[in-house]
Amino acid sequence: MPQTVVTLATHGQGLYEFTEEATEFVRKAAGGGEGLLTVFVRHTSCSLLIQENADPDVKTDLKAFFSRLVPPSSDPSMRWIMHTLEGPDDMPAHIKAALTQVSIGIPVMGGRLALGTWQGIYLFEHRDRPHRREIVLHFSG
Repeated sequence: MPQTVVTLATHGQGLYEFTEEATEFVRKAAGGGEGLLTVFVRHTSCSLLIQENADPDVKTDLKAFFSRLVPPSSDPSMRWIMHTLEGPDDMPAHIKAALTQVSIGIPVMGGRLALGTWQGIYLFEHRDRPHRREIVLHFSG
């Protein structure tokens, strides 16, 4: 069963699309067949999303929503947070990752991802500083 690791360099909070890399992997691994692509991120302060990839405002609005939902631990509303050793964005990043997902299954039909017309696959970075994130792609046919 084929698998690979995609490494993404992030430069702060936001959504980073990697649909093209996943599509290319599936094209080679599926050989025109049917199956399932499992996508898994190997970190606890970022997550995965399938989201619209047509209008960049969607990414902006999602980032703003999650920032309002879970502000930095330096915000007065977050005084209850105890885990602050790694900076004011760390524990909020863990919370955001817990609210979303670290693994996604995508059906493969006829050797292609069964994504909708406007759907893309994203790493959702929840930390402020740059990171190198590893995403495992695994195809089972």
